[in-house]
Amino acid sequence: MHLVVCIKHTPDSAATMLVENGQVSWGDAPMVINPWDEYAIEEALRVKEKFGGSVTALTMGPESSTEALKTAIAMGCDHGILISEESSESYDTRFTALVISRAIARIDNVLLVFFGKQAIDGDTGLVPMSVAHALGWPGFSYVAELSEIDIENSNISVKRLLEEGRQHCTGKLPAVISVVKEINEPRYPSFVGIRKANKAEIQVLRLNDLELGDEHASNHNGSVNWSEIQEIPKKSTNVELLEGTNMASIAVRLVDKLIEDKVI
Repeated sequence: MHLVVCIKHTPDSAATMLVENGQVSWGDAPMVINPWDEYAIEEALRVKEKFGGSVTALTMGPESSTEALKTAIAMGCDHGILISEESSESYDTRFTALVISRAIARIDNVLLVFFGKQAIDGDTGLVPMSVAHALGWPGFSYVAELSEIDIENSNISVKRLLEEGRQHCTGKLPAVISVVKEINEPRYPSFVGIRKANKAEIQVLRLNDLELGDEHASNHNGSVNWSEIQEIPKKSTNVELLEGTNMASIAVRLVDKLIEDKVI
């Protein structure tokens, strides 16, 4: 049995996006595992601990993305696969999902594919279910609880966290799920795991290895090119501080001011 966790190397969640000369930059912010993906890794490891098998972390990006894979291995994953593509940041959801699905199809006996809810840099949340569609497997998004896995009968039961409440869903295995943070509490990398990650050999795949055929007939297929990006103009505001001897007098002055400005 094989479990696959798809992860992404993203800027730190505290990073500030900068727009300079029509180009987007994250400045000198450190790159980390997409925070949502940590919950996906944890859930895959829990399934492994319960049912056995192995967990492979998979990512697409430049060579530097191997750091995300090593972090996943330090947390407990068994293997790491890098789809090495320097221009992957410009790929649209359709092509990204196609590439990832072809890589997953190369792995034998995959039972479940895990994703985080979304990546904090793109924030679309479209890739997980697009991968499910490309594989022809059931897809479950916003999963807050993995209720049951029946390997013998190839069934899965999950609870999805929606605005209206929790939705109970069932389907057949193999399947793709994307998880939300309510599903678990990610573990920290262990000392043994860190030593294992430092020695781990990351498998590298190129686009030519994935037999994309006509889907990648040109260098521009699946790419989104932004000719220029402009920062939204900052609004300037004036602040007036109301002072008084007590809160009651300040509140009265505030109400008078709001009435004067026709706010209320």
